[in-house]
Amino acid sequence: MVNTQNKKKLILWFKETTINDVPLVGGKNASLGEMYSTLSKKGVSIPNGFSITATAYRYLLGKSGIKKEIRRILKDLDTTNMKSLAEKGEAIRNLIVNASFPKDLENKIYKAYHKLSEIEGTKEIAVAVRSSATAEDLPDASFAGQQETYLNIRGEEALLDACKHCFASLFTNRAISYRVDKKFDHFKIALSIGVQRMVRSDVGSSGVMFSLDTETGFSGVVVINSAYGLGENVVQGAVTPDEFYVFKDTLKKGYKSIITKKIGEKAIKMIYNNDRKKPTKNVSVDIKDRQKLSINDEQVLQLAKWGMIIEDHYSKKAGHYKPMDMEWALDGITKKIFIVQARPETVQSRKNRNEYVTYTLLAKLTEREKNQIITGRSIGQKIASGKANIILNVKDISKFKKGEILVTPMTDPDWEPIMKIASGIVTNKGGVTCHAAIIARELGIPCIVGTGDGTSKIKSGEGITIDCSSGDKGFVYKGSLKFEKHVTSVSNLPKTKTKIMMNVGDPDQAFELSFLPNDGVGLAREEFIINFSIQIHPLALLNYNKIKDKKIKNEIDKLTMGYTNKSQFFIDALAHGIARIGAAFYPKKVILRLSDFKTDEYANLIGGKLYEPIESNPMIGWRGASRYYQGNYRDGFALECLAIKKVREEFGLINIQVMVPFCRTIDEAKKVITELSKKGLKQGENGLKIIGMCEIPSNVILADKFLDIFDGFSIGSNDLTQLTLGLDRNSEILANIYDERNEAVKQLIREVIKIAKKKKKYIGLCGQAPSDYPEFAEFLVDCGIESMSLNPDTVVKTTLLIDKTEKKLKKK
Repeated sequence: MVNTQNKKKLILWFKETTINDVPLVGGKNASLGEMYSTLSKKGVSIPNGFSITATAYRYLLGKSGIKKEIRRILKDLDTTNMKSLAEKGEAIRNLIVNASFPKDLENKIYKAYHKLSEIEGTKEIAVAVRSSATAEDLPDASFAGQQETYLNIRGEEALLDACKHCFASLFTNRAISYRVDKKFDHFKIALSIGVQRMVRSDVGSSGVMFSLDTETGFSGVVVINSAYGLGENVVQGAVTPDEFYVFKDTLKKGYKSIITKKIGEKAIKMIYNNDRKKPTKNVSVDIKDRQKLSINDEQVLQLAKWGMIIEDHYSKKAGHYKPMDMEWALDGITKKIFIVQARPETVQSRKNRNEYVTYTLLAKLTEREKNQIITGRSIGQKIASGKANIILNVKDISKFKKGEILVTPMTDPDWEPIMKIASGIVTNKGGVTCHAAIIARELGIPCIVGTGDGTSKIKSGEGITIDCSSGDKGFVYKGSLKFEKHVTSVSNLPKTKTKIMMNVGDPDQAFELSFLPNDGVGLAREEFIINFSIQIHPLALLNYNKIKDKKIKNEIDKLTMGYTNKSQFFIDALAHGIARIGAAFYPKKVILRLSDFKTDEYANLIGGKLYEPIESNPMIGWRGASRYYQGNYRDGFALECLAIKKVREEFGLINIQVMVPFCRTIDEAKKVITELSKKGLKQGENGLKIIGMCEIPSNVILADKFLDIFDGFSIGSNDLTQLTLGLDRNSEILANIYDERNEAVKQLIREVIKIAKKKKKYIGLCGQAPSDYPEFAEFLVDCGIESMSLNPDTVVKTTLLIDKTEKKLKKK
């Protein structure tokens, strides 16, 4: 309920307002008032300030007599005519900027400004002057960046000029167009202005924070983007910022759960300028600073805690879950952090969770590699094809046609009239919280940001396909490649006695996959993380200083930017990949298989040929368990163990369990358990379970003894089939013989399930067979298997099949 005493006031201090005052001070200012009044007591720092109210805006329009003229200009408005829209918008803005401010309003603004300066102990304090529309941040209208913000404003004259331009920005071209699209009456929306003490992030850092994953809507993380200088560059996408993910559940328990850290290029920073007419400017960032993170771990964790406090407060007030979109600033002089804005997140929080939608590119890998133009950070998890239209300057947006793919250095709100008719967007700069990313999500179109030089590599007028369906990395391809859209209903799926787990390789897809009905992850593969995130052989990192090949060292230097200790890069990158999967499914069990590359696969990693022997048949050579306790890879395995230890002990993800692949003998099983213990992964400690893979006939024949050592077995039907039938599963000639449904394979599986159940040990299956063959899933249910780990795309149909089979068996 709006405070009736405040309705006629032209100035309201933050401490006088709450979130109920949106009609008076707009969404941004109401939120600042709410936080300043209530969350300061909980330790969240909000810079002081005041609001020039919507009443003041209406008073200005009425007193100056320009309202009728604005109505006249807006008559016969056609927002699809870019030229006409621009002309009308400019005419209205000029009217407002040139209107005379009522003297009493002017005096009240000056008086409040001087009082704020006095409170802060200075004569003329530098302030941020922010627009705050009275209809913004409604469930169906985010108004992201629709109006203007002016930074480092100092003195009466500069403040009044900034206020005039803020009021005028209610009629920017993009704001007019947006209101027409949303069917908002131009005169039922008013503008308030927030005048807030500046935080000296010009000599510090600033950025954006979301209390959920912006791409998938996964609510378990806080996402933080950061760059040097004032925050406008991050918001506008002028820089590719540093990126952090913090896992909420274990942060609450006191763990330092920063599960992702990525260094952005941060090429420029916005700082104060002594010119009052142009109070800010961009300067280059020193190359050494670009290669470092712009905030430290302590600051990341502090922000994440505040993000959770803010989300909890607004959720409690709303009576339902309410994720938040926040802006923050780090004062480089005092080293104190402040929240400078908070608004509801309006895209992922409205997603239909009863449907699981996926896009699949049908082109073969060879075709993709041949046609790949450039990569960047994917936004939207969709695929789109269209004609590329490269536009370098906003003045040329009239050249853009509906259905084309916009390719540009970066976007700001002035680009929105054409963004809404684009089938996709590609930008050179920006991160996951930049303007282009936010608007693309709201519009439901795919977008790739931070490509570096997309405007140079892509040709204007050529047909392209942008693919955001494969996790964090987005791809731009030549031509219109074929793709499919799949919509799967996940509502009302039956709960089966047999646990349905998933095989997960790519950590970037883990958050999205967590929305599928599941009982955890039965197979998380290290190989994907090592191959795609790390790319370097661990021994090449451990022996970096001894490597003489300059090409290899240059490749390592490029990938390990910011790391003087190269082996720490391996530990951190692997830990972050594992943690992302662990967090996505927390507190459910995630069974992590230790590395199971073959020697030829290890050799393909950067520097790998320096350390790997040449084997004639690596499929049954030095792989799995045998690498962990003998030979030169023992030191590489130590890095794997340190990564897993970090995930469990530093991040608090004790739902991670370890699985040992390709363990040939009882003696080997004991040696691996001992090796894990030496590296800090002691079986049973803090709930750590060590599972063996059952994929060699010896595992079944000696199952009774293996299960005295391991905490359970996970059947790897792929290798078990290969070794039972005595064939190479990579051989095309023998493909007609390779079949997990062979009776010999089934007999071994039946036997090991029986032994595990007798010994009351975990028994699951993580091979391909139940995903491919419905009858094989039925066979496993009939044997009484505890869990099946399936490929994500088969979870729904296999769950229904298992339910049907279980009901059939019950009747028998």
